[in-house]
Amino acid sequence: MIEIRWHARGGQGAVTASKILASAVIEEGKYAQSNPDYGAERSGAPLRAYNRVSEKPITLHCMVLNPDIVVIVDPTLLKAVPFLEGTDENAILVINTDKTPNEIREKYKIEGRKIYTVDATKIAMEELKRPLMNIPMLGALIKVLNGLVDIKTVEEDIKKTFGKKVSENVLSANIRALYRAYEEVKGE
Repeated sequence: MIEIRWHARGGQGAVTASKILASAVIEEGKYAQSNPDYGAERSGAPLRAYNRVSEKPITLHCMVLNPDIVVIVDPTLLKAVPFLEGTDENAILVINTDKTPNEIREKYKIEGRKIYTVDATKIAMEELKRPLMNIPMLGALIKVLNGLVDIKTVEEDIKKTFGKKVSENVLSANIRALYRAYEEVKGE
């Protein structure tokens, strides 16, 4: 089982991305959970969301306390929340930043842990014309998951999730952002 913790701010779509990931994993015949962790936070307040994905049934139903992967949607949270909490040397970090993995490692004095970075903000602004980094971060995470879920399944789930809610142009922009982040994520 792989446990994932998302760090974002209210309104950035991390809860939606977490749900899309779980749905796509289930669509492929595996098991998944998606759980938000927030109260009445206003837009812009820090929040967490969680995923569990597995080849076998998941019997655990609680917050993810020791994530295998931490996804940081909003880079300002690197200074605002304890994003390494509960992780060990084997954890994987997927961070929205214009910095390289090595620059992040040095700046935050991170030991161990594999670090992946992608400039999801730039991708979102170029493709969506808005700072909605959830789908680019989902694309980067899919790459990091290395075959656990197919990006085409995620694309189809995005179409189902957003289908009638957004214009064809916005839907296409999200799909482009998904694939760009998948291709542009860098690991160290």
